[in-house]
Amino acid sequence: MLIKKRGHRCVIASSMASLVLLMMVLYGTIGTQQQQGSFSLTHDYQLLGRPLYKLDLSWPRNPELFIGEVFGVALDQFAGVVYVAQRGDNVPKVLLFTTDGDFLMPWNTTTLEMPHGIFLADAASSNPTVWITDVGNGPYGHCIKQYSPSGKLLQVLGTPGKAGSGLNPLQFDQPAEIFVHSSGEMYIVDGDGGMNNRLIKLSKEQEVLWIHGEKGQGLAQFYIPHSVTVDNAQRVWVADRGNKRIQVFNSITGEWLGTWGSCFTEDAPYSVRLTPDKKYFVVVQLNTNQISLLDAPPVGLIGQCRVVSVIQLADDVKPHLVDLDLKTGALYVAEIGAQQAQKFTPFSLRGGFL
Repeated sequence: MLIKKRGHRCVIASSMASLVLLMMVLYGTIGTQQQQGSFSLTHDYQLLGRPLYKLDLSWPRNPELFIGEVFGVALDQFAGVVYVAQRGDNVPKVLLFTTDGDFLMPWNTTTLEMPHGIFLADAASSNPTVWITDVGNGPYGHCIKQYSPSGKLLQVLGTPGKAGSGLNPLQFDQPAEIFVHSSGEMYIVDGDGGMNNRLIKLSKEQEVLWIHGEKGQGLAQFYIPHSVTVDNAQRVWVADRGNKRIQVFNSITGEWLGTWGSCFTEDAPYSVRLTPDKKYFVVVQLNTNQISLLDAPPVGLIGQCRVVSVIQLADDVKPHLVDLDLKTGALYVAEIGAQQAQKFTPFSLRGGFL
């Protein structure tokens, strides 16, 4: 696949003041080329609004290792490991890199068909685990699987190979993503185009605590719920992809709290995550090739969404799901169209996070 290369812009500022103004208002297009087989990929992007992130051109050091469609990324910030999930025939379904860009190892597991969402749980403990949603239609699909860091299958949620009917809460149909809270409670969005359109909360013992499971456009109804995250104010944020909105719920009771839709008139939200400082939501829009940063509302208020910064990627990159390093603030993006993962680092003239 060839992504059209955009022009480079270089401006020399005569003073620090003019340099800061230039970066804040007209931060230029940045591009580079890397080879992937016989194809040339150009990692062009533009920063719109406040320049909060910049591309790390050195990550990873061996991009040719991406040989499938890259669907998800997960961070172990304590070990400094990035897990990248990819799809394809005869490809390792998970690749491990360091946060510095060195390749560590592949998972040569046969227990994954089509990985979709990936999440690192218990990162601060001595026994972190990796949860992966599998949307495959074969004998191992329609499940959520827990792995050791080296790729050993530990347990399976759901019935392998059996798509859900909407009746059994733990019988999934193309589960999109899982978020495991530090308490051990799990939040699952189930329905990447299948029969189910559900948000489920499970206890640490994997008992159903509450569920929203109706397909539709009304409040607390879903059409292709695609990503889920939880903030520090007992709020659950769900990227309701088919309805082009983000819905918000109380994490304890499941009560519907509000909806954001005005930011997604052109394309749906695919991924939603919080920056480590809890100031911004990182939201991906696949078809417009955008990564947007939205102001996070204060406790007790949902209000309307407001975009403060946009990373506009090149055509056909197709960003899908993201994750952030909670120590450094680095943003990692899984890109289906470009068949790669990329790293963006916080941009700050003071050297601190954002």
